Amino acid sequence: MHSNKLANPGPLGLMGFGMTTVLLNLHNAGFFPMNAAIISMGIFFGGLAQILAGLLEYKKGNTFGLTAFTAYGCFWLSLVGILLLPAMGLASATDPLVLGIWLALWGVFTLFMFFGTLRANRALQFVFASLTVLFALLAFGNLTGRAGVLTLAGYEGILCGASAIYLAMAEVINEQLGRTVLPTGEPMAAARAQKALCPADESCRA
Repeated sequence: MHSNKLANPGPLGLMGFGMTTVLLNLHNAGFFPMNAAIISMGIFFGGLAQILAGLLEYKKGNTFGLTAFTAYGCFWLSLVGILLLPAMGLASATDPLVLGIWLALWGVFTLFMFFGTLRANRALQFVFASLTVLFALLAFGNLTGRAGVLTLAGYEGILCGASAIYLAMAEVINEQLGRTVLPTGEPMAAARAQKALCPADESCRA
C-alpha cells in the first residue's frame, strides 16, 4: 500500500488571516481609507482561502485548525457583508453598538481558541492572544465611540497580523529546509517532555 503525506494547510490559512489583518488595520490606524483592496482581500484571501485551509485541516483530522480557519474565513466574509450590504440597499447600516457586540462575540470565541493553543508553539499562542486583545479594543472602541481606542487597535492589529505572517513563513521555510531557521517557540508540553527525558546535566542536550 502507498501512503501519501498530506501537505500542511496551516501556512495558507495563516497568511490569509495575517495579510488581510495587516491591511485592514493599516486602515484602522489611519493610514488610508476603506477601499476595494481591503474588501477584495477580505473576500478572496482572508475569506475563501481560510475556509479552504479549514476544509483541508478537516482532511488531516485537525479539529482546532478546521474550527479556526473556517470560522475566521467566515468572519472576513461577514465583515465584507456588513460593509457592502447597506451600500447595495439590501440591509440597513450596522449601528456602532451592534458592531461592538459583534466584535465582542468574536473576542469571546478567540479567547476560548487561545486556551486551545496552550500546548502549541509560542508563536501560535501570541497570534491568538494578540487577536483576543484586538477584538477587545475594537469592541470597546465601537461601544464607547472612542476614536483613539480604534486607532490603537489598528496598530495592535498590525502586530497581530504580522505575527501570523511570521508563523506561516516559519512553517513553510522550516519544512522546506528541514531545519529550524525561523524559531516558533517550543511547545510547553514538548519542552517538559524533553526536560524529563534529558536533564540539563546530561550529554543528550549537547
